Amino acid sequence: MHTASFKKIALLLFLFLTLHLSFGQNIQLSKNTHVSVITCGTGNESYSLFGHTAIRVQDTASAIDVVYNYGAFDFNTPNFVMKFIKGDLQYFAVAHSYPDFINQYQYEKRSVYEQELNIPVDLKQKLFDNLNTSLASADSHYTYKFIDKNCTSMVVDIINKTLDTVAIVKNTDTDITYRTILYPYFDGHFYEKLGTSIIFGKKVDQLGTKIFLPFELQKSLKKVSFQNQPLAQENKTIIEFKNEAPFSWWNNPYTYFILLSFIVFINKKSIDLFYLSIIGILGIFFAFVGLYSSHLELGYNYNILLFNPTLLGLLYFYWTKNKKGIYNVAVLNILSVVIYFFLIINKAHLVLVLPLIVTSGFILVRLAIQNKKRIPIII
Repeated sequence: MHTASFKKIALLLFLFLTLHLSFGQNIQLSKNTHVSVITCGTGNESYSLFGHTAIRVQDTASAIDVVYNYGAFDFNTPNFVMKFIKGDLQYFAVAHSYPDFINQYQYEKRSVYEQELNIPVDLKQKLFDNLNTSLASADSHYTYKFIDKNCTSMVVDIINKTLDTVAIVKNTDTDITYRTILYPYFDGHFYEKLGTSIIFGKKVDQLGTKIFLPFELQKSLKKVSFQNQPLAQENKTIIEFKNEAPFSWWNNPYTYFILLSFIVFINKKSIDLFYLSIIGILGIFFAFVGLYSSHLELGYNYNILLFNPTLLGLLYFYWTKNKKGIYNVAVLNILSVVIYFFLIINKAHLVLVLPLIVTSGFILVRLAIQNKKRIPIII
């Protein structure tokens, strides 16, 4: 979950390591080698909201101090956005010198923590060899998946592979959903939180049994044992910054409530139609990405009951002055909103989308009343 901001340095170091290894087969590490898992703090960019995981190998005898990073990607990838949405964007592994790695996080004011692994020298060597082999092979590139395959899960996989056992497993917060686990990371990023809540579907409501975030791995490592001893030593702080939520005059719940209140109380047909059209267009987008994307998190998106594409039919019926059509679409969507409310009543994002439920419900009821066919009274 990191950018390719180190790309030039990383490629040079990768080339150096590849050439070095090709001549010397494998560098032999000394008995004083230290191998550790690096956990990096969150940032304010969308790609850094969840932090980052890497592996550090340090051997002063061989003048090695390298950080292996499985979270790099290239913004210049052709059709970057569409590849990311579709779920076939390639992430890749790179190696950085430790000082350069730390300097970058120092510059970004992001904390860095380290957990040294308590494994024998032969397994440190094996991990080092596996990391270098991964860099020089097809394994250096992988298709990014938000929960199932990312910079953290790749680190977990290569350590477990080295230890020849599933030593690192999720052992904290396994009784809450992925959606609930994600929420604290959006402090100060209200609309990112809202957007994630409505675009993610059924998968993120499953219990969070997989390690997919850096700080989840950090917490799990504290409780993992290997060969009758803790796998990782106590967490060590390399650099630390106070994690302050960014201030924004617009990216906050207040603008959200003000905008929705304006739509409800202004009571203008054109504004109601515009609002419901935006909701309907979002529904079409959710349906499209659910079918198009291989990101399982975007599939089976029940939020489409609130963001119902049939709302766009209101534009046609208003254009043709078909009151019966308007009434039928309004009633259909009122039922859809009611079903949606009871469906998410126990979900983590209920409070977040409740203002949208109230707004849509209020406008739809108003439209249904305005366009209901009046029954004549015969005296």
